Amino acid sequence: MKILVGYKGVNVGQDLLKIADFHARAFDAQVLVATSMKGGANLDQSEVYAAEENLKLTRQFFDQKKIACETHLLVRGMEPGEDIVSFAREQGVDEIIIGIKSRSKVGKLIFGSTAQVVILQAHCPVVTVK
Repeated sequence: MKILVGYKGVNVGQDLLKIADFHARAFDAQVLVATSMKGGANLDQSEVYAAEENLKLTRQFFDQKKIACETHLLVRGMEPGEDIVSFAREQGVDEIIIGIKSRSKVGKLIFGSTAQVVILQAHCPVVTVK
């Protein structure tokens, strides 16, 4: 079994990792942690470095717990929600764990929601963490 964690490293990030740890143990699963960054060549190198550092810390978290883990920095020019769903299909993921932000209905209409796209388009169950 494979569990994909959509990870930014902020706010609910530690809660995502704890749930992934719990599910990985319960289902004897491998964990894939992915951060999706839109922007391609226009990305600020400091943002890329910060994302890589966050992924490195997640890898250490799972290594300490002796859970198989891969980390992936996705820079594929897609919106994060679409990127996570596409990556999950490509990797044959069985579950996605993703954080959600509390936004107003107007905010979601204007800015969209990564979690909303993942929930609606994923081929597998999606666990959300607030």
